[in-house]
Amino acid sequence: MSSVLPLSGIAVAASLLSGGIALFSARLGRTAAVLSFSLLGVAAIAALVAGSAVLVTGATLSYELPLGLPWLPWRVRIDALSGFFLVLIGAVLMAVVAYGPGYVRQFEHGHNSFAVLGGFSGLFVTGMLLVIVADDAFFFMVAWELMSVSSYFLVAFQHENPANRRAAFLYLLMAHVGGLCILLSYGILAGFGGGFAFDLLRTAQVDANWATAAFVLALLGFGMKAGLVPLHVWLPEAHPVAASHISALMSGVMLKIAVYGFVRFTFDLVAEVQWSWGVAVLAVGSFSALLGVLYALMEHDLKRLLAYHSVENIGIIFIGLGLALIFLGTGHRLLGIIALVAALYHTINHALFKSLLFLGAGAILHTCHERDIQQMGGLLRRMPWTGLFFLVGCISISALPPFNGFVSEWLTFQAALQGFVLDSGVLRSLLPVAAAMLALTGALAVACFVKVFGVVFLGQARSRQVRHAREVSFGMRAGQAWLAILCLLLGVFPTVMVTLMDAIPRQLLGAGLSQATAHGWLWLTPVSAATASYAAPLVLLAVAVAWWLAAMLLRRGGIRQCDPWDCGFSPPDPRMQYTATAFAQPIRRVFGLLFHIDERVETEAGIARHRLRVDDRSWGLFYEPIVRLVQGCARQVARLQSGNARAYLGWSLGTLLVLLWIVS
Repeated sequence: MSSVLPLSGIAVAASLLSGGIALFSARLGRTAAVLSFSLLGVAAIAALVAGSAVLVTGATLSYELPLGLPWLPWRVRIDALSGFFLVLIGAVLMAVVAYGPGYVRQFEHGHNSFAVLGGFSGLFVTGMLLVIVADDAFFFMVAWELMSVSSYFLVAFQHENPANRRAAFLYLLMAHVGGLCILLSYGILAGFGGGFAFDLLRTAQVDANWATAAFVLALLGFGMKAGLVPLHVWLPEAHPVAASHISALMSGVMLKIAVYGFVRFTFDLVAEVQWSWGVAVLAVGSFSALLGVLYALMEHDLKRLLAYHSVENIGIIFIGLGLALIFLGTGHRLLGIIALVAALYHTINHALFKSLLFLGAGAILHTCHERDIQQMGGLLRRMPWTGLFFLVGCISISALPPFNGFVSEWLTFQAALQGFVLDSGVLRSLLPVAAAMLALTGALAVACFVKVFGVVFLGQARSRQVRHAREVSFGMRAGQAWLAILCLLLGVFPTVMVTLMDAIPRQLLGAGLSQATAHGWLWLTPVSAATASYAAPLVLLAVAVAWWLAAMLLRRGGIRQCDPWDCGFSPPDPRMQYTATAFAQPIRRVFGLLFHIDERVETEAGIARHRLRVDDRSWGLFYEPIVRLVQGCARQVARLQSGNARAYLGWSLGTLLVLLWIVS
């Protein structure tokens, strides 16, 4: 265990050095990219080993760095919770390391320099690692801002595009508003604890009202970075315009850093949680999950669609966290632990399958130069490996067995369905409603990814670029394969993962979830064997047997293959295929009030064209009034600029008098 802190230091140093090496890309050429990603690989391995060691042993290690302010040195700490997120970062970063060199080759000879992309990528990873190991509020905020500012430059990388500039500005604005909320929440705890060290915050005796104020600020700050509705508007703008491996890091990892911050604040630093906090988190999480998947169903931009699914899955994670707060606040510790483990399990699951999907979308963009799924089709013949890995991601995010997404959502359902133990009739009614919204979200997610995979990979190509698509390089395929294998392993062997995660509730809540694996590695029994159980390896065996039987029938002629009956018409062409718009049309009709829909038929030169635009209502409801207010105030302030020197002197004198009056 003595090597855990040095390994964490190696991870931070290697990622920082990776960014430094990238700055010399103009001189070193292709070598700079290889060295930069190799150092990120060192950081990934070091984070994986350090985090795994802490999870296995359950140890807690801390150290005081000779940095910071004279009266406020930086403190680092690695415990089970931070070890879990180190594993998460390392797993996704390994895929990016394999994928990145092939993807960034397009930037070697263009006007977008790899020096900027690689340099800020190293700083971005460094910031995320430092957030995880920070053990005082001051160091935490420094690392948080490093993560936010460096990712701003990654979003603005191709700044010649107006969409990148707009997305980067919106992201930076909301990141700093969220950071201010987090800083204020820490400030409340520090006011009662007498310092910014996390050990002091843990022992602070905070008044209930002030604790609620700190919790609300933390929910706003971390929720804004995580992408909870209605604080999510930056996410579908920023993630699609970034480079695809950066999109994977932002959606797969950075959003989980926000989850880490919320869990650390609420379950570790706050002395006593209140069940009313859980109701708020459960409501926000439920609406985020449902609205996120509905907005995704309306999207045809592949990366933007995946970004909205990040909103959905962050909502599912916060459903689990809300259930944990409700059960812990009402004295049901075991059920609270189940809900917390479910939320954290879905955290790492989402990191894996969402990163896999973004890397797959990047592979399609790399070879087809196309993000509109309406222009795709037939890619499975041209990109079979990418299609296979993307299918794994689709099954995983749709929460279908035997892949990992099913396990964490099943655990969340197991916690939600235990609401009958609560004394409050309101809470007993609320939990089934949340479970129903989660079930509806899961069904809509399946529909969305049937649409995505069917339109993108099946059928016929709809554009010339897609018809000339080719499979991507070995490294880009290897990165996707690594994540696909992890999605399968975490789905087939959930008892192993739950056993590793058992150290987290023992550290945070003083008890574990040993009964979940009490019946051996085969059976997962979160509440008890009599209540519910899941044997993932048997499910995998059943799927394999069914696949084998189908293959045998096909080979022996038991299933006859022939062309479909086309009613005597000519063979179908790409324009006759089912489109993504048509696929989502029933959902759009049912949930039309949640969208801003602009649908019309335009006639040009005798040719009728159907135009459809579906927008997120959140921007118009919550943000446009703020924009109008700020612009109105700016116009009023601009009236002070009269151009008259005497007027400026008068305003200066008046300001001075007011300040003297305040000071005195």
